[in-house]
Amino acid sequence: MSSDRQRPWLQHYPTAIDWNTTFTPAPLYDLLDKAAADFPEAAASDFLGKRMVWREYKDLADRAAAGLQALGVTKGVKVGLFLPNTPHFIIAYYAILKAGGTVVNYSPLYSERELLHQIEDSETDIMVTLNLEALYPKMKAMLGQSRLKKLVIGGMTEILPFPKNILFPVFKRGDIAKIDFDDQHIRWKDVLDNDGGFKPVSIDPLEDVAVIQYTGGTTGTPKGAMLTHANLYINTCQGVMWDPSLQKGKERVMAVLPFFHVFAMTGVMNLTIAIAGEMLMLPRFELEAAMKLIKQRQPTVLSGVPTMYRAFLNHPLAQDGALKSVRFGVSGGAPLPVELKKAFEETSGCTIVEGYGLTETSPVASVNPVNGVNKPGSIGVPVPATDLIIVDREDPNKEMPLGEVGEIAIVGPQVMKGYWKNSEATAKSIVNQKFLTGDLGYMDAEGYTFIIDREKDLILVSGFNVFPRHIEEALYEHPAVGEAIVIGIPDDYKGEVPKAFVTLKSTEPKVSESELIEFLRSRLGRHEIPKAIEFRDSLPKTMIGKLSKKELIAEEKNKQTKA
Repeated sequence: MSSDRQRPWLQHYPTAIDWNTTFTPAPLYDLLDKAAADFPEAAASDFLGKRMVWREYKDLADRAAAGLQALGVTKGVKVGLFLPNTPHFIIAYYAILKAGGTVVNYSPLYSERELLHQIEDSETDIMVTLNLEALYPKMKAMLGQSRLKKLVIGGMTEILPFPKNILFPVFKRGDIAKIDFDDQHIRWKDVLDNDGGFKPVSIDPLEDVAVIQYTGGTTGTPKGAMLTHANLYINTCQGVMWDPSLQKGKERVMAVLPFFHVFAMTGVMNLTIAIAGEMLMLPRFELEAAMKLIKQRQPTVLSGVPTMYRAFLNHPLAQDGALKSVRFGVSGGAPLPVELKKAFEETSGCTIVEGYGLTETSPVASVNPVNGVNKPGSIGVPVPATDLIIVDREDPNKEMPLGEVGEIAIVGPQVMKGYWKNSEATAKSIVNQKFLTGDLGYMDAEGYTFIIDREKDLILVSGFNVFPRHIEEALYEHPAVGEAIVIGIPDDYKGEVPKAFVTLKSTEPKVSESELIEFLRSRLGRHEIPKAIEFRDSLPKTMIGKLSKKELIAEEKNKQTKA
């Protein structure tokens, strides 16, 4: 790293953390082996009442690794995970890495078209899934029209406690898919049917790709970020360092964000393994089930997206103190509204730290200090050994002065190796070791970074830059506004103008469009006032629950086409 680079955060860094830490790369599966060695009988997970310890996870991962090698998994073979949050996911993930393979994560929410593209692009040959109607039929279709060769199929009864494992096939019969097992359909229990003596594979952590993680595809066809063992191992270590008060073998971490998404993969699954904590796991986020689990098991750490925090905050159990066990929460995936942070902290008594990262950075690049200055609206300071640089939007080699807006660039050991089979996109996004995020922001005198907006979301109103996030924050100041999204729509005179989509809180008096616009006049410039505010019962969200603009942008384009 350049010694003359601006690093104002060094004068204000959390006292217990050394930004200049040198990390030693290691195979990612070392995390699981160490947890099992140091805390073999410590609680590892609670899945719908089924408890497991770290010794069991290592044993099952070793056996699954041997079973996968028997199916032909060797170094570099791509194995897909088409799974919700269950113990299967953790075991299969680490088994693939131990066998020398590369994990490819698949969202259960993908359409068949999206699945087909990713299977072909990533060269996935084996897929691990469950015998559920919500999953299996999609993968069965892929066997006939893609390069996919084998399905390894687990069952919910394998990881449910008694008597749920007996009752599930009876009361959830309609949820279970009928499967004819053959050479292409392999039972998960058969993969585990061995003594765990897998053949160790030599891993070069800096070069060997542990995971091909596909981007969301909001700017076109999804691309596969090649995350090496070192990228993910070090990013997990950076996360552990960030809170020196974490107690190994004792923390309880809510695991409701989907593991197939990079945020939860590193920030929940891998981090909890690194501290030998206990994952309080649900297959997917359901508010009632999550709040019941929080009340019963009293998690100490909570990771979520802003929409999740808002849902928790509005639940009656929150007012009854159900969140009081949480020592701190981490928010990512989308900007955390300042009013939401304040309200959640007042109700729960915990601190929420907002972080920032991308698929391409494994994902964590910066976080507000857990112990130290926590600036609302900021994404904090860089994690150890990481530089956040604000560069000129036209010249990424030119660093912007403090306080001036530019593109956020990242340099650090967690930056991906590149995009899978896409050297052109890699060359555009990584320039002189700097990963160009496409996010616009500025850094203050103390080294805290503030995101203004995505460059692609910027609205040009009569030639003036208008940032949707600034308008959204102003909307959130109104007590009746629940959620808000602002996009740009075409305008014959001004080129573009802002339009807001808003949901209202049921607990507050209704507000009209004209009243809300009047509320904004003292908070925004004339060119920032939305041309229209459309009220909705709900707003579109991504697979991890963060607000999504692309569906609304598509709707507006269709209106323009038909006009």
